[in-house]
Amino acid sequence: MTVTLSDEARQCIVAFEDITDATAVDCIVDDENDRVVFVVKAGEIGSAIGPGGRNVSRVEDRLGRDVKLVEDAPTPEGFVANALSPAAVYNVTISENRDTVAYAEVAHEDRGVAIGEGGHNIELAKTLAKRHYDVDDIQLT
Repeated sequence: MTVTLSDEARQCIVAFEDITDATAVDCIVDDENDRVVFVVKAGEIGSAIGPGGRNVSRVEDRLGRDVKLVEDAPTPEGFVANALSPAAVYNVTISENRDTVAYAEVAHEDRGVAIGEGGHNIELAKTLAKRHYDVDDIQLT
């Protein structure tokens, strides 16, 4: 799918890649939660985080916002699991009827983490899954 980026998101990607040497394939500037979300190329999440989280801290300092990282994946199932991180996701099944729905099996003790305060985490995961894999909804099981 084609992802359209705002000018602000493109500027954030430039700063992110300059600091981390990792590739960002998408960026969402989440003004409501004062954070920037980067989708990092698969296999580069370690470089994006840096030793002891140093790179993330440097990006946060430069942007003046919290930063959340999501690792890209070659399949919609893997992508949904990554988008719900740090919640423990055991399995993701995609159902394609009228709508495309991802059913994510999340550890009971991690449901709150997957949903997030005010539903912010699950809504972010839904937005990213729609942008990258045309998944209409994510349901936790």
